[in-house]
Amino acid sequence: MTIGNILIDNLYSHLSNVLWGIYIITVIAVAAMIILEKRDPAKTSTWVLLLIALPVLGLILYIFFGQNRRKEKIFSRKEVQDIEQIEYLSRKQVIHFGCQIDIDAKLSQHQGIITLLLNNSKALLTERNEVVIFQNGYNAFNSIIDALYSAESSIHIEFYIIQNDKLGNRIRNILITKAKEGVKVKVIFDDVGSWSLPKSYIRELNNAGVEIFPFMEVRFPLLTSKVNYRNHRKVVVIDGKIGFMGGMNIADRYIEGNRKLGQWKDTMLRIEGEAVKSLQVIFLIDWYFVTGKIINNRELYFPQSSITAYHPIQIVTSGPDSDWASIMQAFFHAISHANHHIYISTPYFIPNESILTALKTAALSGIDVKLILPGKSDSTIVYWSSLSYVSELLDAGINVYLFQNGFNHSKLMMIDSKLSTVGSANMDIRSFEDNFEVAAFIYDQEITLQFENNFLSDLIQCQVITQQNWSKRPLKNTYKEALARLISPLF
Repeated sequence: MTIGNILIDNLYSHLSNVLWGIYIITVIAVAAMIILEKRDPAKTSTWVLLLIALPVLGLILYIFFGQNRRKEKIFSRKEVQDIEQIEYLSRKQVIHFGCQIDIDAKLSQHQGIITLLLNNSKALLTERNEVVIFQNGYNAFNSIIDALYSAESSIHIEFYIIQNDKLGNRIRNILITKAKEGVKVKVIFDDVGSWSLPKSYIRELNNAGVEIFPFMEVRFPLLTSKVNYRNHRKVVVIDGKIGFMGGMNIADRYIEGNRKLGQWKDTMLRIEGEAVKSLQVIFLIDWYFVTGKIINNRELYFPQSSITAYHPIQIVTSGPDSDWASIMQAFFHAISHANHHIYISTPYFIPNESILTALKTAALSGIDVKLILPGKSDSTIVYWSSLSYVSELLDAGINVYLFQNGFNHSKLMMIDSKLSTVGSANMDIRSFEDNFEVAAFIYDQEITLQFENNFLSDLIQCQVITQQNWSKRPLKNTYKEALARLISPLF
């Protein structure tokens, strides 16, 4: 070996030591930063463990997915809250709420959760509403399509996923037709959820006069700052009079199912009345986020409602633009104040410690807690992570069921036949902390009983999990559950 080769080897060795030293210092600094952020202990410990166990890769994953943007205030609603028409609507409905809550006996039992949501997310109480429940995609999208055809002035659409399939193309063609008729059509899609949406799809809409924008485009270097925060909402508002919201995306699988999972079961609401104004505000806030444009035509987008039916609803949002995990806090409050029963259906069950403790405490206190989880899922890691909670749920006396007839994608909770929730938020950490979500909290016995009857019917299509049959599951499944549970805070 020549002296030159020895010098080169020594240089490489020295450089390698320097680089590893820099990496170790960086990892220690990042780990310290994570700890000082005072996050949920499970999430903190998982990220620290990942940084140690996976050199380089762990750091890259943290840069892309682990940074706490809620703390850094990269999303802010302050600019939007100063918009005149939203503040006008907010003040008007806050006054209305304050005047009504003390004299309405039906609402007095929900005063705590109503006040919580008013304070943590400005979720305004609306009382005069009509609601239709859809629990299959065929009926839901037929109703949405009928409403789109009836549009006279405006169509606002916001979905996590829009696919270039039969349903997606049908809706695209309707939007093109309505835009050419002079209807103002605006569309928001999530750039990650709709990653497969071709540019030609968007171009056709643009050429017809449809305004369509992605929610936070994922482009390097923007990838490192916002990829983990997605708009998971599903909202449609027609002429400011008819609204749809729930858990369905624009995709054929919600109507036809797919080969792997079979039929997709999900829930969508059709709303007419005061709550549509709340959905409209949500869309216009998100429109401001993606375009920087302020919509000022209050008469066009907030027409007076003639609905007289009494079905009180709060439309609630949560996401990195808020200081509070609004939907999670409301779930916790509702579970903690149940008196008789709690029914929950969720496709992804990765609760934080607060929700898990609340559920177990309720069951141990004698509350009938029933939980429907999917028997098969579109996410392997989340599926096994969800199952990792089953043993402790059963120990607490919670009744757990696995849905067998397809994939149950509904996100529902019913409390004491008096309160129900439906929306885009799953019972998981991502929905609680990272995603932009929307949910309806419905303070109405008639509507809640409809949900509960459907829920109890779904139990017939479920496998009942007992301590006996769960303890006999294959040993390899327990390892899958443990591993998935370990990394679940990252999902």
